[in-house]
Amino acid sequence: MLETPAPLSLEAEVRAANRARFELELEFVQALANPFYLHSLAQQNILSQPAFVNFLEYLLYWKGKDYARFIHYPHALHHLDLLQNAQFRSEIGKDEWREYLNQKQFDHWRTWREGPNRLTGAAASLAAAASAATEFQKMESNEGGP
Repeated sequence: MLETPAPLSLEAEVRAANRARFELELEFVQALANPFYLHSLAQQNILSQPAFVNFLEYLLYWKGKDYARFIHYPHALHHLDLLQNAQFRSEIGKDEWREYLNQKQFDHWRTWREGPNRLTGAAASLAAAASAATEFQKMESNEGGP
């Protein structure tokens, strides 16, 4: 015979509902890190709906330290800030804006560990070659010696 589960207490029901809401909002906020998702929302005119704009404003609480620690994609919070701007909400529907945002995000991921003074790629190779040439010249001038 199958037993029916015991009914949850009111406190347990509230806790389960709060957890479900937390997970749903967390998933949505993290989805905002995707420029293609933002583009899709704009093309469907979702970003121009006043109720949705209010919802985006409500979601700003995720920027607080108690909530931001759960975010795995920090660009989501940056994009949430950008979405507070009406011009951005209208422009992200354009392909070139989506591509620009996507490229900026990629560039950030590619270089975020590099400090502002760190050279990369060809510039680093040139700097290394120049340094080696300088060292070689010093060595040559010391060979003539006294």
